[in-house]
Amino acid sequence: MTPRERRLREQGQRRQLILSSAREMAEAEGWDFVTTRRLAERIEYSQPVLYQHFKNKDAIVHAVALEGFGELAGALHAARVRHAEADPLEALDAVARAYLAFAAKGPVLYQAMLTLDAGGAAASGGAADAEQAATPQPVLDALAEIRLAVEPVARGRDPELLTEVLWSAWHGLATLTRGRRLRPDLTEERLTALTAVLTGPAAQVG
Repeated sequence: MTPRERRLREQGQRRQLILSSAREMAEAEGWDFVTTRRLAERIEYSQPVLYQHFKNKDAIVHAVALEGFGELAGALHAARVRHAEADPLEALDAVARAYLAFAAKGPVLYQAMLTLDAGGAAASGGAADAEQAATPQPVLDALAEIRLAVEPVARGRDPELLTEVLWSAWHGLATLTRGRRLRPDLTEERLTALTAVLTGPAAQVG
């Protein structure tokens, strides 16, 4: 291993340690209690070393959120592939259950992904970066998994539109369930009903 390769590996390890520690602190106390000062103390780095990897806390939360979307895409993919030979509605229902299970298992991570201002443009710098960062690849990967489950039941309708509507609905169910606004014992029934409504015959107008 060359000195440069070793240096890059060490930089990657430090970056991952920062992200892992931030996630652990947030899970224990919430994101409001994650500061760059406390994080530097936890990992025994100076703040200047931490700032070599991340501009500020928002940049850390943004990176954690992207990690989360990567993990979500993996969970959705596993559910979709596992039910690939099943009835398409059953496969979509499995992806829906995997989504809500992911949100329920890691609520603080999910908050970073879809609730907090993750500082995408501000963390990376200017308007050009903002446009590029508007839909990062891990987010696209997660949406692609939903769309692949939606396409077989789209019945000639726009699968991208159905994907966006389902994603919005799943997020709403996850958020309301987490906030104890919905009865948790009916989660699966809600998902089944939602899938049936959104993928059934298009409503007739007039």
